[in-house]
Amino acid sequence: QVQLVESGGGLVQPGGSLRLSCTASGFTLHAYTIGWFRQAPGKGRETISCISSSDGSTYYADSVKGRLTISRDNAKNTVYLQMNSLKPEDTAVYYCAAKIGSCHFGEYDYWGQGTQVTVSS
Repeated sequence: QVQLVESGGGLVQPGGSLRLSCTASGFTLHAYTIGWFRQAPGKGRETISCISSSDGSTYYADSVKGRLTISRDNAKNTVYLQMNSLKPEDTAVYYCAAKIGSCHFGEYDYWGQGTQVTVSS
């Protein structure tokens, strides 16, 4: 069964850090381009980061650039999203998704169920 599972969310104080994980089962994650998205209450889904399967190139939205780092661990079939200097406006449900192709073209084939990140004092 093909599945993506996010983990690592939680409650963190402003300025804190979290590392989200996106683990695949049923397929080999390194063959896919992986994107991270978030959706805050009452807002649309935002693409925040992506790592390409072909050359490992990465993309970050301006809202998170310099604070987030996306990486792969092929041995663990997992993609990570290290989030530092978190702000209250980073509060959202975070999702990962997988597709064939580059970060900027094509639709995602598989989606995880999401993990909640809450940044609050």
